[in-house]
Amino acid sequence: MNKILATSFLAMTAALSAPAWTTALAQETVTINGVEATRIVIPPAGSDLARTIKYGLRDAYYGATRDTRTWNEAKDLYFFYAERRFEPLWLDQQDGKVVFSDAAQKIIGVFDQARYQGFRTEDYITDALDIGAAQGDPAKMAALETAFSDAVNRYAHDAVAGRINPRDVSTSIDIRPRSIDQGALLVELAAADNPDEILMGLHPHHREFLALRKALRMHIDGDIEEIIQVPDGSLIKSGMTDERVPLLRQRLQIDPPTGEDALIYDETIEQAVLDFQESLGLSPDGVVGPATIAALNGVSGATPEDIVANMERWRWMPEDLGDFYVFVNIPEYRLEVHRGDTVSHATRVVVGQPKHRTPIFHDEIEHIVVNPYWNVPSSIARNELMPNVMANPGYLAARNYELVQGGRVVSASAIDWASVNPSNPPFRIRQRPGGGNALGNIKFLFPNNHSVYLHDTPSKSLFSRSYRAYSHGCVRVQNPMEFADALLANEPTLTASGLQSMVGGGSERWNNLQRHVPVYLSYFTLRANEDGTLRSFADVYGHHKRMVALLEE
Repeated sequence: MNKILATSFLAMTAALSAPAWTTALAQETVTINGVEATRIVIPPAGSDLARTIKYGLRDAYYGATRDTRTWNEAKDLYFFYAERRFEPLWLDQQDGKVVFSDAAQKIIGVFDQARYQGFRTEDYITDALDIGAAQGDPAKMAALETAFSDAVNRYAHDAVAGRINPRDVSTSIDIRPRSIDQGALLVELAAADNPDEILMGLHPHHREFLALRKALRMHIDGDIEEIIQVPDGSLIKSGMTDERVPLLRQRLQIDPPTGEDALIYDETIEQAVLDFQESLGLSPDGVVGPATIAALNGVSGATPEDIVANMERWRWMPEDLGDFYVFVNIPEYRLEVHRGDTVSHATRVVVGQPKHRTPIFHDEIEHIVVNPYWNVPSSIARNELMPNVMANPGYLAARNYELVQGGRVVSASAIDWASVNPSNPPFRIRQRPGGGNALGNIKFLFPNNHSVYLHDTPSKSLFSRSYRAYSHGCVRVQNPMEFADALLANEPTLTASGLQSMVGGGSERWNNLQRHVPVYLSYFTLRANEDGTLRSFADVYGHHKRMVALLEE
């Protein structure tokens, strides 16, 4: 075994909780042909059952092709069980027969209830756990023991990190799920009186996750009250005729009109829709579009698959979001400032277009910049500005842009535009601070690889729309100074009024937060109110549809 392999093994064993037994492996460092290596002495098995497990694990380890995934997994299990002299974690002997231990039986009970966690029981209770078929066969007995450990590890991983990799959904999802020390967990579970409770405790404890799990159980048990479903379709506006109007009337509990066409979207139903939109924080325009239909259909319109996909996304979130944080939910077009589970401030946002998706990730707000420059992303400069500049060099100055080359501002009139490659200009473009600046008067920075941040905007009219995916990826905030006031609640000296006093003058002003604030750019198509009721939102980027498909594979 080379030095790297030995180091990997030692790291694994060091991570385990200290067992009750004496360390079984003997190790010594030797030099062979000038190469430092660690020699490991595998101990003898302490019982007949342990000997059976040892031989089965040994054969699997030495029979695998070196450096393959199978070989690495077999090696880890072989050394893990060697550390405990191959005594089983999950098997006992009774009256000459091998049976599952009490701990294993309790864990099997958890596997049986996997559907209530958004999992599939058959992912954990497989043919490999057939204890009857393994009786008397050393190789099968060892395989049974290790298959049970594999099942426990898989369940634990799924509970903590989810069943699918976020990057498989979209490369714009930049999240690294939590991990778990699986070796230490196996030892803890096998020795505990309540392994089922420990395993269940690995699931998220977020209030909204628990509400989703409750809704899933109600679906599975048939306790969901059916609500009238309104099909998707074109926008329904005042005075229009639409076949879905009677369904809207039923859903909103409005009596059908007398002596009028029942398909007309009249003032009575429009007012009911306005009231409904206002109650959920939607744009109160009285127009029935995708967001309003999703909200009307609500939890009963969400299938169990929808609920499971949103539960999966909660598994990607940190277990502790912090005492004070900012939460942006892209499908909801909403920003919230949280103090624990209490929302201290909320406002509308505009997010990236589907072709310029706002990425999903977590970070910390560190700076607030007043009178910001807008450093135009190269893709926007190349595709949107340069064609206009090449046709009219005065285009930039007319819109308050300037060129920066080698860290210095250069005059557009000094550029030989005939020699400039518009797809790779030798300068960058930025927009000066001012009323027409694309970032407005203020931006909130959390330095990241995506060059995404929260900011003001001069395009205020977009906030009145139900569909608000119009940006190039950054998040525009409707009331930035009100947001700043809520964000600075824990800052000792910096205030929103102080920031407001800096606005204007053309000078960029940087302000550093003494206490960084966690910010979560998230993607949930179902949200839970404090009373546990769920609200639905449209799948603006298609992430949800992709997740549902992956979870069903």
